[in-house]
Amino acid sequence: MIPFVNLTAQRDAYRRELEAVEKRVLDSGCYIGGAEVRALEEELSCYCGAAHTITCGSGTQALELALMVLGLEPGDQVIVPDFTFIAPAECVQKLRGIPLFADIDKSTLQIDPESVKRLAGPRTKGIIAVNLFGQCAPYEKLREIANENGLWILEDSAQAFGAIQNGKKACTFGDISITSFYPSKPLGCYGDGGAIFTSNPEYAEKARLLANHGSSERYRHIEIGVNGRLDALQAAVLRVKLRHLDEELERRQQNAKVYDRFFEDAPGLTPQAIATGNTSTYAQYTLIAENRAEFISRLEKAGIPHCIHYPSPLHAQPCFNTASAGPATDSGCLITEKTCTQVLSLPFCAFTDTQEVVDRLK
Repeated sequence: MIPFVNLTAQRDAYRRELEAVEKRVLDSGCYIGGAEVRALEEELSCYCGAAHTITCGSGTQALELALMVLGLEPGDQVIVPDFTFIAPAECVQKLRGIPLFADIDKSTLQIDPESVKRLAGPRTKGIIAVNLFGQCAPYEKLREIANENGLWILEDSAQAFGAIQNGKKACTFGDISITSFYPSKPLGCYGDGGAIFTSNPEYAEKARLLANHGSSERYRHIEIGVNGRLDALQAAVLRVKLRHLDEELERRQQNAKVYDRFFEDAPGLTPQAIATGNTSTYAQYTLIAENRAEFISRLEKAGIPHCIHYPSPLHAQPCFNTASAGPATDSGCLITEKTCTQVLSLPFCAFTDTQEVVDRLK
């Protein structure tokens, strides 16, 4: 069967470079932090244009740390998209905040600014904007709403490191931004990893402090923090892959065009729209299928794997007590609810033979 994400092919492509840096780290005896991590942080900042980069243990941990930096307090409301992975809303609730679920645009699948505007109220402190499936959320409109209501923006770019909106790179649109280095991400390591980005030096200092048990000096702890450090081996792997990222993103663009041409004439199957001014990393190649069950049957007969990102609105997850938040969703998030019954993702990465997938579907 065709791999959903072909990580084996990626390792084979860079094997010599990867094995060299892996040996270097293992022979060094420095496995947490150190020169590799410092170099990675500098290279990530240089790549995306962020003034400060702080690496950590995962994308979810980066979200939690960012919310702590922003000063989220119990009872604070934060607007999150209803259609995304659980992590943004999960981190808000874990810190005893209240997630408010906004609906999405039916074509781009990004958070809908009009829905955000309707949810903003006196207890609302911020917006978590998710760059879903690899393209940036509508930041110009979201920033207008944030400024009008005195809200911060946390940019969740877990799926979109390397994406561009109107000439500006992802991870620079929020007051604080994050990404994930989970292995299947466009820039992924060999386990969990994440990073925080900001132009605010005070935020950067606090994030680094909180990620190291609230300590900037050995055995002196200013705040309650977490163990949020990235290990040196993951940093070394990411440094190799970062050197190849632009080339891989170009190949992802070309692979997406193969799918786009095919589905242009496929009735009942509509790819996620890429908004004007955006490029996408295509962390996933996602379709809206009018009859998903029928299309899944077709894929299975052709030996093509698939994945449903995401099968349920977040507001319907039993872990969220939306009743305590008052109007916790925007009119039931009807577009999200419909999208969850139709959405489906195909095999995709820089090493996917999308032409083979298309040929099997013909």
